[in-house]
Amino acid sequence: MSEPDEDFAAMFEASLKAKRFAKGQTLEGTIVAIGREVAFVSVGGKGEATIDLGELKDDNGSLEVAVGDRIQAVVVSTVGGLTLSRRLARGAATARQLEDAFHTGLPVEGKVERAVKGGYEVRIARQCAFCPFSQIDTVRTDPSAHEGHVYQFRIIEYKEGGRNLVVSRRALLEEEQRASAAEVRRSIVPGAVMTGRVTSVREFGAFVDLGGGVQGLLHVSEMGWSRVSDTSQVVKPGDEITVKVLRVDDDKQKISLGLKQLTADPWSRVHETYEIGQVRTGRVTRLADFGAFVELEPGVEALAHASTFAPTGRSNGWSSALAPEMTGAFEILSIDLEKKRIGVALLPEGSARAGGTAPSQPGIVPGARLTGKVERHEKFGVFVFLAPGRTGLIPLRETGVAKEADIVRAFPIGADVEVVVLEVDAAGRRIRLSAKAVLDAHEAEEVREYTERADAGPSEGFGSLADKLRGALKPREK
Repeated sequence: MSEPDEDFAAMFEASLKAKRFAKGQTLEGTIVAIGREVAFVSVGGKGEATIDLGELKDDNGSLEVAVGDRIQAVVVSTVGGLTLSRRLARGAATARQLEDAFHTGLPVEGKVERAVKGGYEVRIARQCAFCPFSQIDTVRTDPSAHEGHVYQFRIIEYKEGGRNLVVSRRALLEEEQRASAAEVRRSIVPGAVMTGRVTSVREFGAFVDLGGGVQGLLHVSEMGWSRVSDTSQVVKPGDEITVKVLRVDDDKQKISLGLKQLTADPWSRVHETYEIGQVRTGRVTRLADFGAFVELEPGVEALAHASTFAPTGRSNGWSSALAPEMTGAFEILSIDLEKKRIGVALLPEGSARAGGTAPSQPGIVPGARLTGKVERHEKFGVFVFLAPGRTGLIPLRETGVAKEADIVRAFPIGADVEVVVLEVDAAGRRIRLSAKAVLDAHEAEEVREYTERADAGPSEGFGSLADKLRGALKPREK
């Protein structure tokens, strides 16, 4: 093929390409020249288009582009050449341009004048448009929050020659979100630390927008190491927060987020700062049927089991001594680092032990004489509460009560009972007691006291009278 033929083929191909451009089509081109009012854009082949210079300037009137830069724009006219636009400025849009923008989907710039019934009044060029509340944003906001702002809108209804316009900002925001969602999702992997915006707060947690409309759930249990009772006290809609991605379920499109994971777990220091026998100040957080949960420090919660309270004789009578939010002195009875459990017992208010100056209980050793409270009855004996976590058993034969007697009446639940410790196993948990031994000791003491009185010489006056009486009763000697 000769050179003229090649030139003609190239021109013909370029003309075909130019004819393929249609009104409303989005294309990308390179700026080849900048004039006083328009810029010339190469859109492929030998085709060139023009774009108003005002669309390439920022709010301060400075040009944002230079020759050689690539831009993306929409074809708004094919008459007399290609005319492009990136947006329609508020003050420059004509009625025909608004109609073109409606057909092509080209964004137009408008100012939100005021909130009216059902939506907003928006000023676009010399036209008044209406934007429904649901179309102003992708999230629910206060109506007054948008008044006076200049936004990009899409015309979704064009009637009566442009006198009746309905616009949407949400449509453009959702398009932007979809465009960036794929990129955002690539960065959302377990362990990633991201910044997001709280969109809504519920009782069970908060939804966080991580970008591009991709939302994750920050569950209430992941908001803090300590128990959170009111999620609204931790985060509020609109807050920008940093979270950690915990789990991603692509099949269910669920993303789990955490806030507390960005700080150290308080349990990591428990082995250094807590030990059995310590007395700590705690705050009761909640009551359950089996005991009370006590916060020793934010993120470290212990349990005062119902069995650590002295019996009262009433069902759940132990709970009357406690109330949520009350503070008190608690002794640490057990620590399980693996299960993250600490057992504690409430110390009586005003007791020496509560001040940390005396042992929590007398020595429970064989031979010790103690006072406890009746906890419960069984066929084989009576259980006696001696101290938090220490309960002993009085076998029936050690109760000092006859077989036919009513053991329940003799030892009412919650009543004080004096006992002698007979045996204690190596772990100190199985304790055998005797109430009979106390009775025997009382009798022995009374006998001893009586014997001591009998051995002492009688007083002279009394002795003389006694002697006279004995003498009078003796038979007379013959």
